Amino acid sequence: MLRLLLAQDGSTTRLCEAVAGGPVELRVLRQQSSQDVPAVVRRHLSGSRFIERITLLAAHGQVLMDNLSYVALQGLEGHIERDLIEGRTPIGHLLSRWWTRREPLDPIDELSARLWGTVGTPDASATRCYRIVSPDGPRMLITETYRRGLWMLD
Repeated sequence: MLRLLLAQDGSTTRLCEAVAGGPVELRVLRQQSSQDVPAVVRRHLSGSRFIERITLLAAHGQVLMDNLSYVALQGLEGHIERDLIEGRTPIGHLLSRWWTRREPLDPIDELSARLWGTVGTPDASATRCYRIVSPDGPRMLITETYRRGLWMLD
């Protein structure tokens, strides 16, 4: 199952919901708007303002995955920026409002370390990184780690 999750290029949120048998809980662990982001983020995204967001998805008392997302705010529709800032909607649900594609990237150690520094439990074998691109250009840089809660759900 882990190989499938790491290779898929669809909505990880929706896959987690399918495994959980219903909606998942989004927990925002840290979120801030910032111009001060790692240089690697600026190499992959345009603009000068970003949201840095660390979240987890959970269901039935189990953590399914942890995420570190950087969202370029330049040119972002107001309602999507508002939904991101409110932190109530998983990014996978927000993406259904746009035409997007995912560009897989090699793991970025600096971003993985930043994620694990907040959530603990490093697991490079269950981590992937990708960029979300819309017709207007690159929008998001995401690092996610799948957790054993995905395997513990019936």
